[in-house]
Amino acid sequence: MDREEKDFILEKIMIEYGNELVRLAFTYVKDAGIAKDMVQNTFIKCYKNLDTFRFDAQIKTWLYRITINECKDYLKSWNYKKVQVRSFISETARSILPSTEKTVIDKYTNEEMKENIFSLPKVYREVIYLYYYDSLNTEEIANVLDIPVNTVKTRLRRAKQRLESMIKEAEFNGR
Repeated sequence: MDREEKDFILEKIMIEYGNELVRLAFTYVKDAGIAKDMVQNTFIKCYKNLDTFRFDAQIKTWLYRITINECKDYLKSWNYKKVQVRSFISETARSILPSTEKTVIDKYTNEEMKENIFSLPKVYREVIYLYYYDSLNTEEIANVLDIPVNTVKTRLRRAKQRLESMIKEAEFNGR
């Protein structure tokens, strides 16, 4: 693959997946600027390894995996330990939720829902994000996270149960 072809492919990939990857990275690092840096690193790795990419897999899944690995590496880094975690998802995330979940979120304040989602363990938070915010099916999530499909289903079920109990508790406490 020559340089012009790689440049053209990378440009198409950046336009098509850039925003999705930034939102994905944001759920891990919780900072818009750092999320953009993680995605930039993803695109650099993509460009360097485009020659070795086997097009038998979906490029989206490959990019998600690179982005998640970049974020996990950052979260393990010393730099992250010095950074305070700020907010969860921008207001635009509200508009992409499926209608049932949007109804639930409208019933409670956006901040309370963010707190509930962020209080979940990372393994539940990541499947919730990929399923509801990126609309990936369980098989795609399994590929992205490199875990069995049944594990994804279990984590989704448990995450929903935890969120449901948190919402009921908030209602009971009169929030």
